[in-house]
Amino acid sequence: MRESTREAPIRIGKVERDRKRRDRYHVYDECDGDKPLLNVHENILIRYNLFKGELLTLEAIQDIREAEDGQHAYSLALTYLTAKPRTRAELTSYLLRKDISTEKAEQVCERLEQERAIDDADYARRFAEQRLRLRAKGRLAIREELRRRGIDREQTADALSELDPEQELEAAVRAGGKKWLHLKGERLERRRKLMMFLARRGFPGDIVRSASARIEDEQAGSGDEEEMD
Repeated sequence: MRESTREAPIRIGKVERDRKRRDRYHVYDECDGDKPLLNVHENILIRYNLFKGELLTLEAIQDIREAEDGQHAYSLALTYLTAKPRTRAELTSYLLRKDISTEKAEQVCERLEQERAIDDADYARRFAEQRLRLRAKGRLAIREELRRRGIDREQTADALSELDPEQELEAAVRAGGKKWLHLKGERLERRRKLMMFLARRGFPGDIVRSASARIEDEQAGSGDEEEMD
């Protein structure tokens, strides 16, 4: 390749498609066909009109390399998002682990937010609803899980405010009812263990008390109390 200090534009001699990655291209200097001047994604190839005979200044080459770095980060992010929805914090952490600069990671996240590929508020709402419905987790546990995923306080509070208290109570009764069948000891001891279990699942105190009382009543009515003691 020619000396990078020269000021004369470089003419593109040939453009070859990568044999293994069909969305990438090798761009060669007309005066040096042994080593590619640029390796770029097809989006960058088209955006910068990188075809045989085109002239490139050193400034343009630098711009193209910056754009390619951004395209690489964007492609990594899209692949990461394919498996399941992610928060902005999770995506940022992933990109940093892939040696993407903080600046590029932030730019990619901004772009994906504009494209609605990541949306922390929507993520928080869906996550809270699913944790309650599918895993019978209470709002306190859900709040902690959202915090660990990088959701801010306001978005977390909004998501939790949309949870139906009646559905949360039903989830507590559902989880606690199964637990009650395996608890040993006198009634008061079993009640204590049940309430501790529900608290550990993140249900607030009023839900814990209401669910515990309802479970005891239902199990006592079914004759379970005599069988277990």
